[in-house]
Amino acid sequence: MILVTGGTGFIGQALIRHLVNMGKPLRILLRPSPYSPNLPRGVSVEVAVCSLKDERGLRAALKGVDIVFHLAGTERSGSHADLPGVDVEGTEMISQVSADMGVRRFFYLSHLGADRSSAYPVLKAKAIAEHNIIDSGVNYTIFRSAPIFGMNDQFTVPMVLLMKRIPFFFLMPGAGDSLLQPIWIEDVIACLALALDNPETRNQVFTIGGGEYLSFKHILETLLEVSGLHRRLISVSPAYLRGMTLFMEQFFPKYTLSFYWLDYLAADRTCALDTLPREFGLMPARFGQKLDYIRDILSV
Repeated sequence: MILVTGGTGFIGQALIRHLVNMGKPLRILLRPSPYSPNLPRGVSVEVAVCSLKDERGLRAALKGVDIVFHLAGTERSGSHADLPGVDVEGTEMISQVSADMGVRRFFYLSHLGADRSSAYPVLKAKAIAEHNIIDSGVNYTIFRSAPIFGMNDQFTVPMVLLMKRIPFFFLMPGAGDSLLQPIWIEDVIACLALALDNPETRNQVFTIGGGEYLSFKHILETLLEVSGLHRRLISVSPAYLRGMTLFMEQFFPKYTLSFYWLDYLAADRTCALDTLPREFGLMPARFGQKLDYIRDILSV
């Protein structure tokens, strides 16, 4: 049995569909909520409902489970995110319970740039979570990933929707020269699936990214070209843009970009270009060749 946390999110839904197609028995861990969960459609899975900090509930949810894919996190909530409670303490609890319950493999999706001494809250929280997993004694495989793109992502889609809603211009932090290495969602899922069947990936930390280094400005220009939108890219101070994003999140709950997204642009977020071919035998998709979903989003 495989348990997936964060199974209602962008990455979790893609992983669940892939695992179901592989014939794997699945259980999704859902946090208690008054709202109906966004469960993957057309797939048959078990559901367990409990908080990541509920030890008793986690023990029940992990009964009979051999594999855990821990994808749950709160950064998409921006300034409302509970990084200490969910990303740090929640990960510590589920990894410790997994070790106690005899879970054979524990997979965790982190970020490039994760560092316990980082000045950026998400990157610091991810690094502490990694440390807690390693200390728990469970057999882990940690993936530090570049920004992941695909339908319903938290990377390209919010930017395109913002471009659509605001005419004439788009505010870009600084000169837009920070380097990113976007990786396609299906390549991430393939890495997770291949690692699942490879015992040599136990107790390893992998850094994964796409097959090209792209400046943030180039990414924005590519999105404009694919979407057919015409917007002038205006360079503004990152500090000003951070303050404006925080303001928009507080007063406009449906504002598409997360407050924490600017943290990824503070420095280059890249890894070796040959990681996927060398470690997993995969040739990563190029960013500009997998953006057909952008047109679908704009047509809605």
